[in-house]
Amino acid sequence: MLDVGSGLGGPARFLAATQGCDVTGVDLTPDFCAVANELSRLTKLSNHTRFQVGDALELPFPDAHFDVVWTMQMQMNIQDKRRLYAGFARVLKPGGRFVCQDICAGNGEPLELPVPWATRPEQSHLVDPETLRGLVRSAGLREVSWRDVTGEIVAARKAQQAKAAGAGSQPTFAPLGMHLVLGDQAAVKMANSARNTDAGRTLFIQGVFDKPA
Repeated sequence: MLDVGSGLGGPARFLAATQGCDVTGVDLTPDFCAVANELSRLTKLSNHTRFQVGDALELPFPDAHFDVVWTMQMQMNIQDKRRLYAGFARVLKPGGRFVCQDICAGNGEPLELPVPWATRPEQSHLVDPETLRGLVRSAGLREVSWRDVTGEIVAARKAQQAKAAGAGSQPTFAPLGMHLVLGDQAAVKMANSARNTDAGRTLFIQGVFDKPA
């Protein structure tokens, strides 16, 4: 399995630990890859996960190399999405599968910035769900499933907030988490992201596509 935009490697380690997957992660930031490899060592998952520096638009792997390509909210600041998904199709084996969860443009209103993927408008390249769906299909991948999961994600967030409020505490960051990736403005970025979704400016989708054999 290939995890593109793997960050600190949490999803890759989760899949390796729970599903027995062998996962290669690729990320543009060397420090993220170094930390991800160290965390895999500490959790005794180095035999099943590895992380290397690479550009999502120039994947450093041969054709037909992976059974699965996986992404989780990573395409929002990539402008050349056609090239991105063509690269995914290239490294997938015939009969392989592409799985994604991503953020899409909603009602067309301007985003409240900064957000986790952008601090300035020119850094954000959101497209609406149907456009994104079409771009993946145009790479030669066949749709298996496509659904809007915005309501589920909003409900989960609000349930977590209600639980914290009921306990009389404010939500806090765990020692390890996305705030380490997002930097000093982590709280602001995540709060803005939540408000954008609540206002309908962003949507969350999940998609599954196969590469024809």
